Amino acid sequence: MRKQLNKILLKNDKKKNSTQHKRESDTRSQERERSRKNPPSLDTVHCSHLLVKHNESRNPTSWRTGPVNRTKSEAITLLKGYRDEIVSGWVTLAELATKYSDCSSGKKGGDVGNFSRGKMQPSFEKAAFALKPGDLSDIVESESGVHIILRHL
Repeated sequence: MRKQLNKILLKNDKKKNSTQHKRESDTRSQERERSRKNPPSLDTVHCSHLLVKHNESRNPTSWRTGPVNRTKSEAITLLKGYRDEIVSGWVTLAELATKYSDCSSGKKGGDVGNFSRGKMQPSFEKAAFALKPGDLSDIVESESGVHIILRHL
């Protein structure tokens, strides 16, 4: 009886491992396909960001809340708190960007995709290209407001 039970359990484990391996393999295949279609280069980065606008921003309107009345100092204080939460591991940039980013990229977890030099505001671009993949920036000021940037590739 015990041998039969062990055989059944072993068989179920093999099926579960096979299914999990297939899912992981499918995910890796999807990532390879995305990279093939949009290959990174030395002149291209892939980033996400969280933008907090303030009343001095170029367009002090948030897609989430409408007009923005906070001061630049208040925006920086908010962003420092968000950055601390990310660094502590309590939450991801994508989760916070979805809830709090004043950029419409927040709908995609802050993902701005791949971009090359000359496509973003100079301060944002300079910070993004200075990061290594996986790095999170300090606070970056631009005409749009204040950001934290996560470089993926």
